[in-house]
Amino acid sequence: MDVSNILASHAAKFQSVTVEKETPLDVDTGFLTVTDLTPIDEDSYKSNLEEYLQTTARDGIQALVAALYGLPTQPSPDGPLAQLPAPTTQLPRAKPLPKPKPPTKWERFAAAKGIQKRVREKKVWDEERQEWVNRWGKDGKNKEKEEQWIHEVKADAPVDHDPIKAARDARTSRVAKNERQRLQNNARAQTAAGDREERKKDIEKTLAATRINSTRKLDGEKKLRGVKRKFEATETSVEQEKQASLAVLSKLDGDVNRARREKDAGDGILNVRRQYGIKGAKGKRGGKR
Repeated sequence: MDVSNILASHAAKFQSVTVEKETPLDVDTGFLTVTDLTPIDEDSYKSNLEEYLQTTARDGIQALVAALYGLPTQPSPDGPLAQLPAPTTQLPRAKPLPKPKPPTKWERFAAAKGIQKRVREKKVWDEERQEWVNRWGKDGKNKEKEEQWIHEVKADAPVDHDPIKAARDARTSRVAKNERQRLQNNARAQTAAGDREERKKDIEKTLAATRINSTRKLDGEKKLRGVKRKFEATETSVEQEKQASLAVLSKLDGDVNRARREKDAGDGILNVRRQYGIKGAKGKRGGKR
């Protein structure tokens, strides 16, 4: 019995698990993404868009699943889990890079003196207990003087001297000093950044004011169009000098006549100071004497 036709028809319903394309797919298992760089087939895209999109998506998912099955796995209560490698696709940052913080006062001093930064361990060895204890915090080594059962007191110490309280006050003062220095460093850094911003704003305001003043017109100023400055010739004829002098004299004569007419017109105005005898600034009565 020949069942090849039946098998062929059954196999036609399922596509191959191997994805073969002209341009290989870019599979990034770290991000669980697949990038298909194959050019779009315009005939298939226009003839049946839905089938074309489903085929393209199926090829990408098939390539991603095949890559996941090739990764090392680790057991878990929910079954084996694939260990994803580091992503290979470089993505842009969501926010800009943070600006470098200005160096603190101690960092500038250490750089000038060549002091290298040394990281202090959180645990220290306690010779009495013969074990590692915390340097700070609960049961810390820095509280050793406060918790010891016997204290050495100087001979000239006051009667009410409490060595436990003195050790505690010294420790809290060191903590307060460190906190104060930290706040001063933060304030100094903010002041430096604020000074730069204020300086930038002042420059922008100055430039803006300069642009406005250079283009601003005075109140009542008329816009001149097509008027150019005219310069008289340095050497002119006798007749031209005569006409220019007569023009100046006529202008002066007109100003004198105008002032005389204004004076004659103002003689009928009542002089208030003379009428009421109001004294002037120097104690004299108003009006002419």
